[in-house]
Amino acid sequence: MTIDTAYNAQHLLVLEGLEAVRKRPGMYIGSTDTRGLMHCLWEIIDNGVDEALAGAADRIEVVLHPDGSAEVHDNGRGIPTDKEPRTGLPGVEVVFTKLHAGGKFGGGSYVATGGLHGVGASVVNALSSRLDVDVERSPAEQGMSFQRGVPGVFAADGPGADFEVRSGLTRKGKRVGKGRSGTRVRFWPDRQIFTKDATFIYDELVTRARQTSFIVPGLELVIRDLRCEEVVEESFRHDGGIAEFCEFLARDEAVTDVLRLQGSGTFTETVPLLDEKGHMTPQDVERDLGVDVALRWGTGYDTETRSFVNVIATPKGGTHLSGFEQAVTKTFNDVMRASKVLKNSDDDVIKDDALEGMTAVVTVRLAEPQFEGQTKEILGTPAARSIVRKVVAAELKKFLTSTKRAEKAQAKLVMEKVAGAAKTRIAARQHRETQRRKNALESSSLPPKLADCRSSDVERSELFIVEGDSALGTAKLARNSEFQALLPIRGKILNVQKASVADMLKNAECASIIQVVGAGSGRTFDLDAARYGRIIFMADADSDGAHIRCLLATLFFKYMPDLIKAGRVYSAVPPLHRIELTNPKKGMDKYIYTYSDDELQRKLAELTKKNVRWKDPIQRYKGLGEMDADQLAETTMDPRRRTLRRITVDDADAAANVFELLMGAEVAPRKDFIVQGAYEVDADTIDA
Repeated sequence: MTIDTAYNAQHLLVLEGLEAVRKRPGMYIGSTDTRGLMHCLWEIIDNGVDEALAGAADRIEVVLHPDGSAEVHDNGRGIPTDKEPRTGLPGVEVVFTKLHAGGKFGGGSYVATGGLHGVGASVVNALSSRLDVDVERSPAEQGMSFQRGVPGVFAADGPGADFEVRSGLTRKGKRVGKGRSGTRVRFWPDRQIFTKDATFIYDELVTRARQTSFIVPGLELVIRDLRCEEVVEESFRHDGGIAEFCEFLARDEAVTDVLRLQGSGTFTETVPLLDEKGHMTPQDVERDLGVDVALRWGTGYDTETRSFVNVIATPKGGTHLSGFEQAVTKTFNDVMRASKVLKNSDDDVIKDDALEGMTAVVTVRLAEPQFEGQTKEILGTPAARSIVRKVVAAELKKFLTSTKRAEKAQAKLVMEKVAGAAKTRIAARQHRETQRRKNALESSSLPPKLADCRSSDVERSELFIVEGDSALGTAKLARNSEFQALLPIRGKILNVQKASVADMLKNAECASIIQVVGAGSGRTFDLDAARYGRIIFMADADSDGAHIRCLLATLFFKYMPDLIKAGRVYSAVPPLHRIELTNPKKGMDKYIYTYSDDELQRKLAELTKKNVRWKDPIQRYKGLGEMDADQLAETTMDPRRRTLRRITVDDADAAANVFELLMGAEVAPRKDFIVQGAYEVDADTIDA
């Protein structure tokens, strides 16, 4: 099979208009499941909410139909039906077929909006098998239909009817009296795009409608579900605004009344605008940003914060929320120090202390906010941080330093609550540090033969369990004492598979290993308390060393299995031989290390072929103690050059059975195992 590796301009695909939306729907609505479908519905509802924000609407009605469609009707000004001069198309068609088209780009029709990318209505249209829009504007109602973003006429009701492509307003309805206006949009989601189980969720719709009614006082939202046998309908209107919302969200007993922190600020933003020649030119625009915050403290410990930009919820926060949190924390520190609630020797209170038990609704209003993505979950406008911080700091300071009797009493209670939260946090931290020191750092609780490392960073630190005191001396010189700790053991430790727990704890070597690891053993083992990121067995490369590694593995598997499961237990691989070259060629090291007899023979044959000579006899290490410190570091301990074998457990039950067979108290099964495997052993490989 031949592969065409050419890459020319003919390979490029240009997606124009609504094609891009249908090709990559997730980029515009987040996903094609229920979440994305609900996002489409809110794009249409938000257009009505923007009319309410502009003072042109006070009622939005949402209807969920049994055929899977959704209908939104607002009594706003109605989408313009006159011809748009540049395209020659009716305003309705422009809004529903052109990406980045609308009245929210600085034309003066809206001051603060939820929709600002100009893609909401056109995206919903592109992802609908049918969309009907009817506009009530004097003198008569007019409308048009679309199929997957293409304007035209359906021969009958529903998305499956025959369709004829036709541009312009194709429906004319009853007369509309003066003073009456609005827009009605009904759409059927395209099942070629959305998953089969994607559906409109009534409860989620109700929750957000209630939330929106708090954010836009005086706006009535009606949600009607016709999909059930019995029609369900709920209506929301809250003239109290976000103060009422704050009370609704609060679950604990109040420490303060709901505080309303309001103010505004201006900032300059550079915006690219089209000039008369059709070129994009940067231009400085003066922006106003209004801040409105409702908050109260309660007796509880949880923090409930909701943030909004215009009417759009920002569940992941953004610059406005970070400015609010910074202002609250700094203001409490300043006022509490000035009023001596915090002494000079006390630590500053942190964000968690100040926000403990607080319920807050943070809203900002501005033209053309910058969001991170079309889903608008995070505000990115940089100036929002400093303006919100200044407004909240000034207004909150007025409350905390108020001389009015009621406010003064409430302010005192809040500051005492915040100071109490800080003391509790500091006491808990000190207790944890004391326990850690007691368990891990006090020299009296650790074996005197432990050569500990200086670093307390668990992720970086390593514990080498070294066989023999002679190897310990070399290893002390070879290690990096910043992060490598050494614990020597004398010969072969107790076989814990045969011994009882009491015998294991009485054994000095086993007890010191468990003590140094610092995470307990058995049922009380706590992986997070382990003092080292890696545990490395370092024994001689002979049969005795292999036995010691096996005994250590048995101890860890039986009493500290979580370390093995987490992949934190290793075996060092020291070399068996050192070849000293007498005439190394350019680029070759003077010393070459090999780790098995087979590898040695292969390496010698390779050197002979290259005509490289070596010094006889070749050094064979009988133990770690025979190495110089620099040799041990280079081959076994330096993370840049060493080789480690991780000890893993794929099947815990099978591993337990093998340990019991090889290390347990029952001799007969082990004898059978040895006899059965005797004929498979190569006698020449046995280290005698």
